[in-house]
Amino acid sequence: MSCCLPFNPPSPHKAILSRKRTQYFSPSFLCSQKQEPKLILHDSLDAAGIDTKLARAAREGFCQQAGRITEINSQTSIAISRGADLAKTALHVAAEDDSLVSHSSVELPVESYIDRLADLSFGFCSLCMPRSNAPPEVFLGNLEKYLYVHKGFHRTNVLTETRALYLHSVLTCRSGSSVMLSLIYSETLKMLRVLGFLDFDVEIYFPHDPAGLPYGYHKLKSKLEDQAHILTSKALLVEILRNLKDAFWPFQYENYNSLFLRAAHASNHIYGPSIVGERYSESCSSTSGLEIASTKAAQHRLGRGVWTNVRFGDMRRALAASERLVILTNDYQELRDYAILLYHCGYYEECLHNLRLYETFKEEGGHAQQRSRLSQTHELEEDAVRKLMARVNLILGEEGWSESISRKSYWGQYQEPW
Repeated sequence: MSCCLPFNPPSPHKAILSRKRTQYFSPSFLCSQKQEPKLILHDSLDAAGIDTKLARAAREGFCQQAGRITEINSQTSIAISRGADLAKTALHVAAEDDSLVSHSSVELPVESYIDRLADLSFGFCSLCMPRSNAPPEVFLGNLEKYLYVHKGFHRTNVLTETRALYLHSVLTCRSGSSVMLSLIYSETLKMLRVLGFLDFDVEIYFPHDPAGLPYGYHKLKSKLEDQAHILTSKALLVEILRNLKDAFWPFQYENYNSLFLRAAHASNHIYGPSIVGERYSESCSSTSGLEIASTKAAQHRLGRGVWTNVRFGDMRRALAASERLVILTNDYQELRDYAILLYHCGYYEECLHNLRLYETFKEEGGHAQQRSRLSQTHELEEDAVRKLMARVNLILGEEGWSESISRKSYWGQYQEPW
């Protein structure tokens, strides 16, 4: 789901996407075509000679599902979600990222993994189904033993196991993040309801602690404090995308909670192989020598054209997650974060366009949200935005600045790992 670049005439496939794309943006982004965010990942890769056919198809699948999310059904629980097919949406996300970082000419088999989810429910029916008059607590207890003991699904550290963030990998390795395990739990319940084995209202408890597992409980026996642990369908998709954005954010070596501030700070420095480890050590004094050495080695491999994401994120997948968040949400801060990634890639015009949209939407509807944030972090971020806009304006005003070279330079820095 990309906006066509002026120098790159759209193919018939791109033209179709261009006609459809506006229906996927939030209403606040549709004041006019001029105010539409500029999403450039696929087009920029095409311009660099990188095939994005499969990535575009996966993004289109994601956008079709996102377009089914309405104001009403976005607030329904994932246990009874209506509108978007959450599992299929998550698999389209995985399919796009897979095509961005692999050289496979075969798309991720989304339908095969949907079938694998259905097989989980059939397996429960044949192995762990309680007697017909069993109370809800017994039914749900059996389901959790089936998923977490018999099938062996468990939580893992997403900082070191990025596979845990993709549904197809979790179904294969049975190791995943809390949001992915919640999704698998909810999809199993939905199939059991379709098969007629679930005859009571159930809710899924989403854990906020580092090690907890999702579990179900009888909705009639829910407590007020349980509300904070209920995921809505839209919140689940946003959580999936923000987990990906956090994991693949290219600036992992500064001790800021704000991803934007990390990227803004990085824009003021040059990080080469000789100083990355030292900078990382300064910001994380507890980092071991082995971790620093791994960080330096990762940067060295990047410079030699060997694809890696150890301590350095992944610009392609960070951009993809940011673009999908812009499409899915009406959070103007996602525009700001996406814009600073474009700055680091050398797409200054698109960066400035999205920063101006950020300022517009912030002024129109963001005062209450800004007041609710910590003032110190807010002031640092807003100061960084002002400086970034001033810097981009200066770059664009330079007489010798070359638009075509800037557009093509970033993806040409590191050769593909054939």
